[in-house]
Amino acid sequence: MCRSVNDHAMVEGDSVKSNVIIPCLWLDDQAEEAAKFYLGVFPGGRIVATSHYPSSSDNPAGKPRGSVMTVEFEIAGQRFSALNGGPIFTINPSISFFYYAETAADVDRVYASLADGGQALMPIGSYPWSERYGWIKDRYGVSWQIMLAQRGVPGNVIATSLMFTGNIYGRAEEALKLYAQVFPDGHVENVARYAAGEGPAANEGKVKYGRASVAGQGLVAMDSYGEHKFTFNEGLSLQVMCQNQAEVDHYWDRLGEGGEYGPCGWLKDRFGVSWQIVPTSMAEWMNIKDELARDRAFQAMMGMTKLDIATLEAAIHGK
Repeated sequence: MCRSVNDHAMVEGDSVKSNVIIPCLWLDDQAEEAAKFYLGVFPGGRIVATSHYPSSSDNPAGKPRGSVMTVEFEIAGQRFSALNGGPIFTINPSISFFYYAETAADVDRVYASLADGGQALMPIGSYPWSERYGWIKDRYGVSWQIMLAQRGVPGNVIATSLMFTGNIYGRAEEALKLYAQVFPDGHVENVARYAAGEGPAANEGKVKYGRASVAGQGLVAMDSYGEHKFTFNEGLSLQVMCQNQAEVDHYWDRLGEGGEYGPCGWLKDRFGVSWQIVPTSMAEWMNIKDELARDRAFQAMMGMTKLDIATLEAAIHGK
């Protein structure tokens, strides 16, 4: 199945993407519902764009022709994309999102809102790393770590967090360093390690909490020695928005090295994290009024692995 999330975009307001990395939530058919839910939980919420499956042909997800495929939304300054992809993949806690709240009351409010229909992974309370913290899996399977921000941190911040388990346990620091090299303005901000006695002997020196800044966005990584029945999968992927073909080529080559390339701009890196390498102009192409041109671009994309901007533009113009 080709898993593009920008086909036939119907832009609602500004479609310019301010985040280089946009998490994509793979859902069955709840994209609209989920976006509205998150807008009611977090501050600064808005719907940015909605895309639809083609009306003229069937789609790999088996959804009704012309139905909503993706909803792009923004909360607390972070863009997300929710995809109606069918019941193929399931979101799990290997990727979660930190929400750094300004007050303990905000921690409690957000946690309670996400807990409605969800499941507590760590109950809200006081922990050594935060005066007020809780880990919750919401009704859509998305995991959130809600914590009181340190003093002096302005505003509310959402950061993507990667948990390294199973056969990739112990590689969190390697991943942080790689991502800091691949993305602009990247640097590892801090790494806290497990001390002797914190878990089994093999755990000593592994990453308890590490954070990097990549393209101006926070990225957290941690090693977890516990027995987990999950690891990274396509249920939660990370879109990389590219301004030109040079950026597409760069991210495709660097993130895919040692990993696995897939269709329509998808790849898995050496750690198994799924990425989508996408031109920022995709939504504009798929929003033109000429339906035949949109269909040509869609069919051209369906036959690609790495997306080729010139070929997609030529397809739009019937060349």
